[in-house]
Amino acid sequence: MFAPQGPTFRELAVQALSSVERGYDLLAPKFDHTPFRTPDAILTPVSRALQRLGPFDSGLDLCCGTGAGVDVLRQVCRERVTGVDVSAGMLAEGRAHDRAAPGVPRTDWVRADARALPFGPVFDLAVSFGAFGHFLPRERPGLFSQVRSVLRPGGRFVFPIGAPARPGSPGYWTLLAFDAAMRVRNALWRPSFVMYYRTFRLTDVCADLTRTGFDVRLHTLPELGRRPDGSPRCRLVVATRAA
Repeated sequence: MFAPQGPTFRELAVQALSSVERGYDLLAPKFDHTPFRTPDAILTPVSRALQRLGPFDSGLDLCCGTGAGVDVLRQVCRERVTGVDVSAGMLAEGRAHDRAAPGVPRTDWVRADARALPFGPVFDLAVSFGAFGHFLPRERPGLFSQVRSVLRPGGRFVFPIGAPARPGSPGYWTLLAFDAAMRVRNALWRPSFVMYYRTFRLTDVCADLTRTGFDVRLHTLPELGRRPDGSPRCRLVVATRAA
């Protein structure tokens, strides 16, 4: 699962027993060598879809980590890109690899909790990749309200969401075991580390977005293929802030 430059088992164990913020601070220098970074196989199709939806002037990468989503925004935004994350260590890695180039919009790296964003309605586009498992279902409406508050009218909140693993498949049992282990860990250990893979269900997410004031549309990402029943393996959620 991990490249040779990735974290050791001991480092992962220390991270798993830390808070979310502290855990990612520790993991940050080796994060891009782990499977936790969103792969280019997902980032590239999303970038292509955004190019068809754009252009955009300013973009926000929510829970940006070391900046994989920031790189996507740079391809579709003309003026300004902002990455926001709660982990100072992840932001430091993003800044360290940030190399300005002609024609690339300015990038700002901001430390903040996604549940309390320090911006006004200044963005045309917000994206997020792989971070929603860090928020409990009851936190989603507040999180989505925060995103809505920083988008201009007509601004879009866009993110990919994979189809759930089929019951009984190896992926199903893997995710079930991981979430169960995290629940046991959080029941026995403090501080908690919230990361659950099976709580971000498409139907519930779309309902929360609609209640928050978004108009929701789903786009297929054909590059990621289809399941045996013909349904997409991954959809792109495009939530537009209503006026």
